[in-house]
Amino acid sequence: MSFVHKKGLTLFDYVNYSLLGLISILSIFPFIYVFSVSLTDPDTYIPFKFYLFPQDFSLASYKYILSTNSFLNSLKSTVFVTVIGTALNLVFTFTLAYALTKKHVVGRNFMLGCVIFTLLFNAGIVPNYLLVKEMGLLNSYWSLILTSLTNAWTLIVVKSFMDALPEELEDAARIDGCNDLTVFLRVVLPLSMPAIATFTLFFAVTHWNTYFNALIYLTDAKKWTLQVLVKTLVIDSESSGIAAAGSAEDKMIPQETIRMAAVVVAMLPILVVYPFLQKYFAKGVMLGSIKG
Repeated sequence: MSFVHKKGLTLFDYVNYSLLGLISILSIFPFIYVFSVSLTDPDTYIPFKFYLFPQDFSLASYKYILSTNSFLNSLKSTVFVTVIGTALNLVFTFTLAYALTKKHVVGRNFMLGCVIFTLLFNAGIVPNYLLVKEMGLLNSYWSLILTSLTNAWTLIVVKSFMDALPEELEDAARIDGCNDLTVFLRVVLPLSMPAIATFTLFFAVTHWNTYFNALIYLTDAKKWTLQVLVKTLVIDSESSGIAAAGSAEDKMIPQETIRMAAVVVAMLPILVVYPFLQKYFAKGVMLGSIKG
């Protein structure tokens, strides 16, 4: 016989909630440690000690990394790739998805077949690298942007979402004299705001976390993205990966606090933006799942 609470909670519910709560606490501990170490005073920092709270609060590590040319260059590179890449992703994805919803478009079935084919098969790293090289995009930010303008999964989801929009609204707009472009801009896009907000977050996170493509396409360290620089900081024990820029006192900052501060700066923008898009994200996660 199962134990039932007066509110309807069973023993299984209590055990389940307790386990999920414990897992959540364990999952958040690494983030707490990273924040605590990054905010700990370098003079009082003790290596290999677990910090649940900052020891003698200090912003010295953040001040140091934000004063170095390497970190500022990588931050500018990441912001450029994220802003331009996300904007182009939205333009190409939603315009192509809207075209694929129109059965009268010439070659629609062929284009849709090509999209589905790329969902099942991928050329691989070497062909992609050779393509980028032949296009003259090596060591260019455009190698990170143009190679990921859209993807099959996103196109199919957005297309499914647009298929579910009432056709009567478009017909009414055309009766009022609107052409296809005006209908798309004034009718379809306003109705697609949950999808736009959701995929803006998806695209922005993808570009902000760009690592592998930046590692193989960008040969100039001055053009490294933030994630590549953070990798150098975290993995390379011999060098900080950041060109020294500051006073001799700044250079005495422990390597570990610098690494943790870099990790925090790398993930903070997404943590700040997410709450503003959360209400759209909750709607957008079910995009294309229901039609009619």
